[in-house]
Amino acid sequence: MTRWLHPRAVFDGETLKPDMAVAIETERVVAIVPLIDLPEGTVPETVDAILSPGLFDVQVNGGGGVMLNNDPTRGGVRKIAAAHRSVGTAFILPTVITDLPEITERAAEAVLAEHGKGGVLGIHIEGPHINLAHKGTHDPARIRPYDARTRDLLMRLRQHGLPVLFTVAPETLEPGVIADLSAMGVTVAAGHSAATAEQTERALAEGLAGFTHIFNGMPQMTSRAPGIIAAALNSEAYCGIIADGHHVDDRVVRLAFRARPIRGRMVLVSDAMSTIAGPDHFTLYGETIRVLDGKLVNANGSLAGAHIDLKTSVARLIAIVGVPTIEALASATTCPRAFMGIEQQEMVGSALEELFFASNRPSGPRAK
Repeated sequence: MTRWLHPRAVFDGETLKPDMAVAIETERVVAIVPLIDLPEGTVPETVDAILSPGLFDVQVNGGGGVMLNNDPTRGGVRKIAAAHRSVGTAFILPTVITDLPEITERAAEAVLAEHGKGGVLGIHIEGPHINLAHKGTHDPARIRPYDARTRDLLMRLRQHGLPVLFTVAPETLEPGVIADLSAMGVTVAAGHSAATAEQTERALAEGLAGFTHIFNGMPQMTSRAPGIIAAALNSEAYCGIIADGHHVDDRVVRLAFRARPIRGRMVLVSDAMSTIAGPDHFTLYGETIRVLDGKLVNANGSLAGAHIDLKTSVARLIAIVGVPTIEALASATTCPRAFMGIEQQEMVGSALEELFFASNRPSGPRAK
């Protein structure tokens, strides 16, 4: 039996379309039509939300009580993906941060085995080739120079068709490395970096595709030291950004969206840890990290990842930060797919759990 829904609007990836009706059969969208084209006598169910393609988070360190670094297995990947889908994020890149080579490799093999299942669209390898001075919560003892072992891993993953986001500090790489990785089809992003504006511009010319959590893990911009941030915002590359109200001030988030030379180059990320749909604390590198006043902190009170999901992030962008609805939705749906070179989602034919109903009402995630 066909069930008809009437959302506030349908976001098709570019525009908001009001006065649309959505046909559902066996929890899957089978048609999206103008209200005036509904079969005679059909009364659709009103839904006070905008229907959009599914949320896609390219920076998910954990969820459901699991950190990928701590459980780099197929089971760990499945638990993380299921936890985020339970709170509204349909698609993710499970993210392994700086660790021993064997941990990174195990995580990569697990993600490769789960690719295309449960919303797993690829992997994000964040580190270990980053700048020690901007390590954030990454273990300094496990940071190391780029080497053949990493290149071989990335090549193997790409040969198997796995989308790979690879975060590095470009100033630590030899000339030509970014061009080599880009030629493989790796999406290279700069992060945890102290690159100057000039170094960043050279990396962009080589094929640097984006920036990981802009403003975090990098020196801040000043009038005479523009650095990586100014180079990033002035470029047409994609910039990931965390909008939890803790990592970046909301006014700066709004400024970043407005500052880009073209629209559609901001990628909303959660940088979520295992506390999403999981316990309020976890261990990373032997250190306990817990939720305190809505943010994740270590024993010293320093930020250590984010306790927010992408649905809440989108709602904050619209209702609190003031980003226009179309831009906010795109930053969490179509922009990350474009960034990663992944085909855009067709809503007709998608399961309901693979789509997003945006209510614009921010409410923080709850740890168990």
